[in-house]
Amino acid sequence: MDLQGKIIAVMPERGGVSARSGQEWKAQSFVLETHETYPHKMVFDVFGSDRLTRFNIQVGQEVMVSFDIDAHEYQGRWFNSIRAFDVRLVDPATLGAPGVQPTAQTGVIGSAPAQPGAAPADPVPFPPQQPAEGGTSDDLPF
Repeated sequence: MDLQGKIIAVMPERGGVSARSGQEWKAQSFVLETHETYPHKMVFDVFGSDRLTRFNIQVGQEVMVSFDIDAHEYQGRWFNSIRAFDVRLVDPATLGAPGVQPTAQTGVIGSAPAQPGAAPADPVPFPPQQPAEGGTSDDLPF
């Protein structure tokens, strides 16, 4: 899966020695924030000192993160794991620039791009709801 956003936090690097192989390992977590109407945040991990050096992720960078999601069980509880296998810098000048299409995001629901020469989409996809018979109304905002 891929997700584009801005790096808003970098956690301290952590490391240790593998109990199985006895080899040293390093990992670091990063927080990415999307640019949607209601931004989402995702924390992801990068494993391996070679990847940490190659990606060189810094706070404030605009990046496209390719990642895998997996879950593991520990003492009867399940935990999600989001591991990045590729991180690419994105030119921030392309964000919001006229005529530039945003990068497609896997797993994100959105509208399809307009085809050249196609009629514009109806701005109101659903007609307004009529009040129910009997005059019952509630004060819910939605």
